[in-house]
Amino acid sequence: ISVALGAILIILTVGALVGTWLLAGIVPTMIYFGLELLSPSWFYAASCLICAIVAVSIGSSWTTAATIGVALMGIASGLGLSLPIAAGAVVSGAYFGDKMSPLSDTTNLAPAVSGSELFAHIRYMSWVSLPALGIALVAYALMGLSSDVGANPESLVQMQQDLDALFDINIWMLLPLLFLLVLAALGQPALPSIFAGALLGGVWALMFQPERVALMAAEEAGVLAGIQAVWLAFSDGTVVESGNATLDELLSGGGMSSMLNTVWLVVCAMTFGGVMEQTGLLRRVLQSLLRLIKTTASLITTTILTAFATNILTADQYISLVLPGRMFKAEYAERRLDPRVLSRSLENGGTITSVLIPWNTCAVFMFGVLGVSPLKYAPYAFFALLVPII
Repeated sequence: ISVALGAILIILTVGALVGTWLLAGIVPTMIYFGLELLSPSWFYAASCLICAIVAVSIGSSWTTAATIGVALMGIASGLGLSLPIAAGAVVSGAYFGDKMSPLSDTTNLAPAVSGSELFAHIRYMSWVSLPALGIALVAYALMGLSSDVGANPESLVQMQQDLDALFDINIWMLLPLLFLLVLAALGQPALPSIFAGALLGGVWALMFQPERVALMAAEEAGVLAGIQAVWLAFSDGTVVESGNATLDELLSGGGMSSMLNTVWLVVCAMTFGGVMEQTGLLRRVLQSLLRLIKTTASLITTTILTAFATNILTADQYISLVLPGRMFKAEYAERRLDPRVLSRSLENGGTITSVLIPWNTCAVFMFGVLGVSPLKYAPYAFFALLVPII
């Protein structure tokens, strides 16, 4: 479990961030401007590209999905678009950016395990990742052009009016997002950065949304009301009761408590993975794969499949990099293969496929923030599907 404690703390803090950002009107503001700027026909491709750019800048697929991704899912709902396809586009863009960023933890871990150099690893990954992203963008563009949009201009205008009535919508609402992106781009650790963003969201709620704060803290008055409202947003999220069921569902949520199911699943998954590794069962399963290796092609294929299988058995992307990396490093050296071949194969089979396995920590996190089951978005996460094949 200790392997995943950092991830568990980040998951809880992301819940707090979503709660305060909903209360402060930050996410509603992103949805408001997104409805104005994003065309339904190009929404899926644009979402993938936006998430890719942000994730490259900050090096975190999780942070990208929990901020930009949440807003894009709200916009997709407002436009009447398919939420599974939108979630697949968000996941694809976020994971491309994560893999191409030197700030990413897994992008640093893979070359460290295999003995290659970070930027050489990223350049080598691009030979696979760039074609996969290109194909994914074309697929999303075609799906967007052929989609039957369920929303009409009148309903979009009505949603914007409802958002404007519920929250103080202005450009200053985007400053906490900019603050978080700058911290991430400067290479600051994810946990304190996200926590600082959540605190800033609480301050923004007190400054710009006094009416929402008063409704959240109906039992208190004055300074205590503000403290109670922000505390509740941190712990249990934000509740909006406007009379519009769709809007209420969209704008209510967040809080650390909303992430508890995710945390429990992570703890159970890591416990199972630890038992499998310590009893030697996992190593026994993986070692049997070595008998299949005859050629360089079979070695690379086996590495990718082993990393994928480790993801399934241990439910954690870090173990899917470290364990197969330890196992196959000597074999790659014996065959005089460049360490970059191993590091790229580990990423292609481990990191990127982790988001497709419903009980994996990455997929559970995406389900927690995007609200779409991995079983539903996986067929549309084209980048994650294409990379291992390419």
